[in-house]
Amino acid sequence: MPLDLQPPRPLEEFALADRQRIVAVLTDIDDTLTENGRLPAASYAALERLRAAGLVIVPVTGRPAGWCDLIARQWPVDAVVGENGAFYFRYDDEARVMRRVYAKPPDARADDRRRLDAIRAEVLREVPGAAISADQAYRDADLAVDFCEDVPPLGRAEIDRIAEVFARHGATAKVSSIHVNGWFGGYDKLTTSRMLLRDSFGIDVDAMRERIVFAGDSPNDAPMFAFFPNAVGVANIGRYPGQFSANPRWVTRGESAVGFVELADFLLSGRRDGLHHLRDSAM
Repeated sequence: MPLDLQPPRPLEEFALADRQRIVAVLTDIDDTLTENGRLPAASYAALERLRAAGLVIVPVTGRPAGWCDLIARQWPVDAVVGENGAFYFRYDDEARVMRRVYAKPPDARADDRRRLDAIRAEVLREVPGAAISADQAYRDADLAVDFCEDVPPLGRAEIDRIAEVFARHGATAKVSSIHVNGWFGGYDKLTTSRMLLRDSFGIDVDAMRERIVFAGDSPNDAPMFAFFPNAVGVANIGRYPGQFSANPRWVTRGESAVGFVELADFLLSGRRDGLHHLRDSAM
């Protein structure tokens, strides 16, 4: 069995010495930080505690630009990667400026939007029960099709059919725990996370990937699970048997937000005094 398809190991086996070397935590949002669609206080506090300990904290999500603007401004995080890698936003507290960096220029995004509108009409025509995500109005670069967030859950065949419509038009499609997200372009969560960490914090992701934790929960997180040797799945990854192209190395006992808090507590228990703060040095 390929190494990245080995079953995840219990988080408790994550060695203390390796935990002490972690410099950044990247995390999905839906069903990783959230619980039944809500962000509980425990998850928010866990982010705050991790950041206070000197770790660089970055949500990496399929959620829209409108949400990401608020997250970058108001959450206890250092930046956010949104719309599955279409951009990163980083709020500079000292300059009071939002830094928005996109994977594609405005004219290319406008052309993509026209192509995505054609896909939108086709999906709604061909897949009864599918709906355009309620957050679509706040998106800059992709199309999100809802299959269970605000609509009765669709079956696996219908979800696959949505992805097939995107593929027919040459678009990338990724299935999350709630949406099928589609876009045009070669970017993804990993490419934009790499750019953000390099440009904003001086972190060479390829050289330091063992010192970065990514936390996620669904099949669209598989590329991140494959890349980061210390990727962590919250326990609800068990809802998708056989659907991951790569598994995380570690898995929490708790699901969703409970699992993320478990991960935060475990990382913080292994912190050493004197670890340099990459976030502070990048300001």
